[in-house]
Amino acid sequence: MSQTHSPTSRSSRPSSVAKRFIISLGVTIMLVFTVRTSLADHYLVPTGSMEPTVVPGDRIFVSKLSYGVRLPLTSSDLAEFSDPVRGDVVVLTSPVDGVTLVKRVVAVPGDTVAVRDGRLLLDGAAVPVTPTSSGWIEHLDTGPHPVSFAHGGGPDFGPTFIPAEHYLVMGDNRGNSLDGRRFGLVHRDVIFGEALGVFMSDGDFEWRDL
Repeated sequence: MSQTHSPTSRSSRPSSVAKRFIISLGVTIMLVFTVRTSLADHYLVPTGSMEPTVVPGDRIFVSKLSYGVRLPLTSSDLAEFSDPVRGDVVVLTSPVDGVTLVKRVVAVPGDTVAVRDGRLLLDGAAVPVTPTSSGWIEHLDTGPHPVSFAHGGGPDFGPTFIPAEHYLVMGDNRGNSLDGRRFGLVHRDVIFGEALGVFMSDGDFEWRDL
């Protein structure tokens, strides 16, 4: 006698395959989501507040492990590795409207900071700014980086003491940056990553350390 298969067994196969596909897709989406929210991400620079370091349209690579491991969709850290230091380029949530910002950490807890004509003073001492053939170079803890005074120095600030867990962040384009001089000090919780480098500029792939 010929063996026959029941309609039920035939119809169950597509259902089983579909379930496995949906589960696999869900796991993949969860893994990608976890990586982007907790480990690393990329960011398109929308404004010129950090010129000449980064310019509008640059794509930057952001490490979310530089300072700790964060629970997805929260500002809570599972573990803290280190704190931002002066000179780090960080990605943070604006305390004004919640948009994502790219700024430089210029003062850390324990500092007394002031800004005059775009120049920094830490604990009463001027942070060195030296001229070059192409502009100006500022010297913070992480090393020299370019700054721009093409639009002036922007608003003055301080002197202000930086309390624990707070930071002053500013744009490198000192006269054209909405930064901590206007919205105040930011809490560590709103800093969610360190910008390590530019990986695409003007539509071309490249790598430039920040």
